[in-house]
Amino acid sequence: MLTRGDPLAGLLEGPRARGAFMIRACFDPPWCVRVEDRAPLTVMLAVRGDAWVVPDRGEALRLRAGDLAIARGPDPYRCADDPATAPGAVILPGGECHYPDGRPLSGHWDLGVRSWGEPDGSTVLLIGTYLMRGEVHGPLLDALPPLLTLSSDVWECPLTPILAAEMARDEPGQAVVLDRLLDLLTISALRAWFSRPEAAAPAWYRALADPVVGRALRLLQDDPARPWTVAALAAETGVSRAALARRFGELVGEPPMTYLTGRRLASAADRLRESDDTLETIARHVGYGSAFALSSAFKRLYGVSPQEHRARPA
Repeated sequence: MLTRGDPLAGLLEGPRARGAFMIRACFDPPWCVRVEDRAPLTVMLAVRGDAWVVPDRGEALRLRAGDLAIARGPDPYRCADDPATAPGAVILPGGECHYPDGRPLSGHWDLGVRSWGEPDGSTVLLIGTYLMRGEVHGPLLDALPPLLTLSSDVWECPLTPILAAEMARDEPGQAVVLDRLLDLLTISALRAWFSRPEAAAPAWYRALADPVVGRALRLLQDDPARPWTVAALAAETGVSRAALARRFGELVGEPPMTYLTGRRLASAADRLRESDDTLETIARHVGYGSAFALSSAFKRLYGVSPQEHRARPA
């Protein structure tokens, strides 16, 4: 689906879901679910009927059959048959479900394998949730609005029947299959979104299409731990150091090494949250010579030490 020439190829080596929360939600009006799971990214695909996605801030968006919505966390939102309907359930981190008064709801709306809600509901949504920010590149998340939609008249999803069939199965390895299908769905939707004029694609996305700067960006994305210099990057792209620095700054909005530092530290931040690796191991993985060097750079950018970042709630 993606090639080296595709502007999204570098940053969309992920999304890379790992044990994503996947559910087929079925409802009859009136219904409303409040989502407070703080997930970095949730994809909602309307299979049957209509639904509204209502953020706490911003405009409500309507979904009709075939439409897709992507919600970028961690801000809460509601899914409902009507924006005025009061919540009947609350989704908390980890997929935990409660009634609005706090009573646990788990099991009460279960309909079988990865299905939830009311039997034979007139509205059916396929929902996939990335549970950790590191599963989706930080620059990509930062480029997205809190809520976006793609209507079926501008984008048709060929994965809908495949995803619906796989979500109903309960076989060995099924979670991995669903993770990869969610990744494909997300990539396909984001490619379509960034092609839309209302998307206001960020500078790095536009720069990836440039023959010189795009190659430089992909080199940095493919091997961020390499001891890059502007001279080494210029040699790989076939232009002078001055020409690369000037063109990179014009298109990306910052110098090559500043971009690389941000990418390395974002990767380190994700690994601190998602693994028990030592700081020394993480430093080597992201391109720093020592834990001390990583710690100093990390604190300059994030204002806290790596240890403090790791200890904070996700």
